[in-house]
Amino acid sequence: MGSKTKIIVLHMKEIIYTAVFVALGILLVILLVVMFRPGKDKGADVKKQYTPGVYTSTLTLNNTNLEVEVSVDESHINSIRFSNLDEAVTTMFPLIQPAMEDIADQVCDKQSLEDISLSKDTPYTSQVILDTIKEAIAKAAVK
Repeated sequence: MGSKTKIIVLHMKEIIYTAVFVALGILLVILLVVMFRPGKDKGADVKKQYTPGVYTSTLTLNNTNLEVEVSVDESHINSIRFSNLDEAVTTMFPLIQPAMEDIADQVCDKQSLEDISLSKDTPYTSQVILDTIKEAIAKAAVK
């Protein structure tokens, strides 16, 4: 009787191994079909909103021109910064850099110029910065 049990156990192992390999094979075929099926192109789903590049707009404060630089790719606003902010301007307007950083963070997070909350400390400066950013993004927009 002992030999009969061994034969059944060996056959059962072979059946289990075969079932596992068949399941893995079916899973692999399903995965390949899902990955390489014709139809939807993921690149076409992303709408091209901007021409990629770096765009600038000028902000004038006390006869000093500041360049607001907006970096975009096809569908995202990547960064916003002052490109020529020097020590004299930051001394005269100490809150301009924090206001710019706050607005830039909000715009990059929301990917929109809508519903941007302006700082209560510097509402007018923030509005001027936001208007300058709008000008630069308008240059980047796809026509």
